[in-house]
Amino acid sequence: MEALFEVVLFLAIATLGAALARRFGLLAPIVLLVAGVALSFVPGFPLVRLDPELVLVGILPPLLYVAAIQTSVPAFRHNLRPILLLAIGLVLFTAFVVGFVVHAVLPDVPLAICLAFGAVVAPPDAVAATAVARRIGLPRRVVTILEGESLVNDATALVLLRVATLAAIGSGLDAWGVAGQVLLTAGGGLLVGLVGVVVIGYLHKRIKDPILDNTLSLLTPFIVVFVAEEIHASGVVAVVVVGLALGHKLPVLLSAASRLQTMAFWRLVTFLLEGLVFLLVGLQLRDLLSRLDTEIGMMVLVTVAVLGTVFLTRFLWIFPASLLVRLVPQVRRNGTALPARISAVLSWAGMRGVVTLGAALALPLPSDELAYPRDLFVWLAFAVIVVTLGVQGATLPMVARRLRLPADDPAKDALAEAAVQQQAGTAAKARLEAAAEGSPPAVVERLRAMVEYRSNSAWERLGGDGRETPSQAYGRLRQEMIDAEREVFRTARDQGRITEEVLVRAYRDLDLEESLLRRKGER
Repeated sequence: MEALFEVVLFLAIATLGAALARRFGLLAPIVLLVAGVALSFVPGFPLVRLDPELVLVGILPPLLYVAAIQTSVPAFRHNLRPILLLAIGLVLFTAFVVGFVVHAVLPDVPLAICLAFGAVVAPPDAVAATAVARRIGLPRRVVTILEGESLVNDATALVLLRVATLAAIGSGLDAWGVAGQVLLTAGGGLLVGLVGVVVIGYLHKRIKDPILDNTLSLLTPFIVVFVAEEIHASGVVAVVVVGLALGHKLPVLLSAASRLQTMAFWRLVTFLLEGLVFLLVGLQLRDLLSRLDTEIGMMVLVTVAVLGTVFLTRFLWIFPASLLVRLVPQVRRNGTALPARISAVLSWAGMRGVVTLGAALALPLPSDELAYPRDLFVWLAFAVIVVTLGVQGATLPMVARRLRLPADDPAKDALAEAAVQQQAGTAAKARLEAAAEGSPPAVVERLRAMVEYRSNSAWERLGGDGRETPSQAYGRLRQEMIDAEREVFRTARDQGRITEEVLVRAYRDLDLEESLLRRKGER
């Protein structure tokens, strides 16, 4: 009962923190992190010690999965070069530079475990990157690159962490052994992911019940991770592969009802898990400080050294890499080189999060063969999370505004949508004419009018003269009608003229229509 109470308490605090962040226009991850730090010093507040397996196997997979299924595969492919430069090149660069810096400051600590720590703090967090980038309205390409980086970089860091840890505990890895570990971990994760795409995609195709589709969607990241971990492969790679592939195929795998329900379900899960994650990270501070036994001067020195290195390596990698890529003729021709302003924003968007803390907690315990200040390393990981999220995350909106990034052109999006909607309307009319034989003429005419209305609505959005369009007038008046219909059904239920089941069915239809009206009004 006590454990259940604590879970409910944490979820309630996370929800309240997210609500306050929205109310005052703040970033929820930062608000919840600060709340967690403050609550960790409240006398009597529950002490939480995160289990690394809970973080890396219980929390990370569903968050990565939902981020992957919402990622545009064509956009991911178009930006593959900068994504891989960040997700693989930058992670390796950061890990090695941090590792050598820590070894220079703490020369008695073996280099292998210093490199393992470098892998811990190297990857920016998927949750933080997505939450901050989308919240402040960065251009679509920047969001795509950050999301793509955060999907892949965890795999790079965790593979490097596993190899460096094996070397640190004396497994005697040579070059071939390292290559074998990388192949097993990354290649095995890729293989598990591809098999998962085939099997889970087949099941989704056969399932017609939205509840069962939802259940399978919830189980997918955990099944994939458990299978991958069983063969010592990368569960992160497997989850990302499955999420990207299934997300791309979602329109043909799931029914309309399943898609609506699944996306709504994952929005709720993501909201709760993201809030819980940053709150729990903040709650670790009191316990971390109580276990530290490093001399204060040395702790400050190594903390400043690590923080400075983490900040600088991202700039030192992104700007030279962007300049070198510009020298490639094909990149210059197709216009995929990153402008300097985008490179600057990407350099500043290096927020760390739960993966860094979970990986730090997964570092091996000290032993006679491996003596090192593990508690100090965990503290350093926590400091990197707090400072990068608190400084970079909080100031990223200001940086983006000062640099005046080129915003996405809504007119271009509206024009493309209208053109495709016109094409879709033509296809719908052709299908209607082919299937309309023997149908009542009034029904056929009503369907033709519906197609015309949808096409006209798309083109109307290009006008933008400030006056109410016919579609907007339709939405406003239809909303008034829906409110009146709801009132009649509710009154009839209260008077006993209809049953609760009839009311629920009527409200469901009206709610669906209202949600469609609201979606059109938000465009």
